[in-house]
Amino acid sequence: MKKNSIYGFTIFLFLLAAGGIFFKYKNDETKKENKLFPVLARKGSAAETDEYKAVLARSIKLMNTIKTRPDDSKASLALAALYVQEARASGNYMYYDQAALKYVNAVLAKDPQNFEGLSIKALLMLSQHHFAEGLKIAESAKTINPYNAFIYGLIIDGNVEMGNYTAAVENADKMVSIRPDIRSYSRISYLREIYGDYPGAIDAMKMAVSAGLPGDEGTEWSRVQLGRLYENTGDLKNAEMHYTIALQNRPAYAYAFAGLARIAAASNNFQKATAYYLQADSLVNDYSIKEELSDVYKAAGEKEKAETLANAVIDGMNAAAAKEKKDDSAGHYSDREMAYAYLKINQYDKALGHALLEYNRRPENIDANETLAWVYYSKGDYAKALPLAQTALKTNSKNPVLLCRMGLIYFKNADKVTAGKLLKAGLQANPNISMVLKTAAEHTLQLLAS
Repeated sequence: MKKNSIYGFTIFLFLLAAGGIFFKYKNDETKKENKLFPVLARKGSAAETDEYKAVLARSIKLMNTIKTRPDDSKASLALAALYVQEARASGNYMYYDQAALKYVNAVLAKDPQNFEGLSIKALLMLSQHHFAEGLKIAESAKTINPYNAFIYGLIIDGNVEMGNYTAAVENADKMVSIRPDIRSYSRISYLREIYGDYPGAIDAMKMAVSAGLPGDEGTEWSRVQLGRLYENTGDLKNAEMHYTIALQNRPAYAYAFAGLARIAAASNNFQKATAYYLQADSLVNDYSIKEELSDVYKAAGEKEKAETLANAVIDGMNAAAAKEKKDDSAGHYSDREMAYAYLKINQYDKALGHALLEYNRRPENIDANETLAWVYYSKGDYAKALPLAQTALKTNSKNPVLLCRMGLIYFKNADKVTAGKLLKAGLQANPNISMVLKTAAEHTLQLLAS
């Protein structure tokens, strides 16, 4: 009797605990469903622009519409699209991606074949570096509407990131035939750059800039990319001109300030470069800007500042990843970025762990191969770096950083002929690249010549 009572009491406690877990789960799910995502204040002077005020007003209007008409798919998708654009403008991708996914998923739960919903979700997956999933969703959306240029753009992006470069080119041809505009021209530019055609890439990016509205975020982003192409080909005068124009058209544009910072650093004006980077950092949330500022501190001999900032970048990335996991969002894969961040502070094993994660997700992508190869090189494991270097070079890219890094890897593997060709090509136009890398490449060329 006593034994039965104990069993009965145990079962009662189990049911009570299970009920508590169930109700807590339901309560948590309800909170997630009801969570609101107001537009956040932009950083610095960006919060004072007419564009931001218009975005804020529109977001409030859309949220009120959804509140009164929860089944209004058009309003939900409009709000999701607004979040996507605001993520680009502010750099708050983690927050706005989660916000956009909430409304997109709600629409797709009721209408799985909603083309706009699938398109936005594919874009969000690509934004979070879930490249395989984003490509799969985009391909699915294409079967619904095979004559939409935007979806071909996403398919191009997904194929590039997965290393399917031939497929990316085929879809670029289709996209530009449907709609020759800033989006299609900028993708053609990127593909030409990947295949080593810098003059063609510059021409296509000029067309992208000309097709856009001056001052629009997309237009000035393209203009900054044009400036970066000029940097890689050693034409700093044209690069500086385009960064200056971008700032004139869009005064609070962080990436134009970052471009001017790189130009200043190239002439060893580290004080000016620091000021530009700090201005850029005050306007947008982007760890890449902080990393470039860390490099400037290091070049200027401010080692402590450089190390402090480099560690802060890693802490910030790890904190963001932990928060995304807690929020049960799709999560942003940032392993390539983390690999390079750990290399900066000489934590090679952690860098390798992240580089391997990135490589295993997309082993045909040239950037993933370059990253893993460079980590192995930094660890002194030159033999493992070599086959990755060969894959990284498969598109005949003329990116000077890639050529210099891979040249150093070939040198360490005793292939002096290939090393010399790569290093000469990488330095040929005197590109604006890291002084540490440039010095290492020049020194190795001297050794080859001796």
